[in-house]
Amino acid sequence: MKLHSTPTQQYQTITGYEQDSVEINAILYRHSLIVLPEAKPVVWPVSSFDALSADDFAQIDATKPDVVILGTGDKQRFIHPRLIAALTAQRIGVECMDNQAACRTYNILMAEGRKVALALVMENT
Repeated sequence: MKLHSTPTQQYQTITGYEQDSVEINAILYRHSLIVLPEAKPVVWPVSSFDALSADDFAQIDATKPDVVILGTGDKQRFIHPRLIAALTAQRIGVECMDNQAACRTYNILMAEGRKVALALVMENT
């Protein structure tokens, strides 16, 4: 699905997504990544939702967002609280949703000026 352009193009904006990819400012990505509004997307070394560990969230913790939108793949799954305990202890919210909903939610929060991190799990098949 392609999304319409907005005046937030100086930020990392989701401009499209499919089941196996995401487009950020018209650049296509097919691997798990972390997206922040004011920094280039970075590779997130996660091969699947089931492979997530507490260490994977340390990379997100370092960015100090107010909220993390966790895209869990093609369907919504919920992360075990022990995996995000370090984020929760710092009052960083974590919301789990499928990747498409995560992309839309990230764009809305980013456009509102929120300090949001998008963590997308792209299943390596």
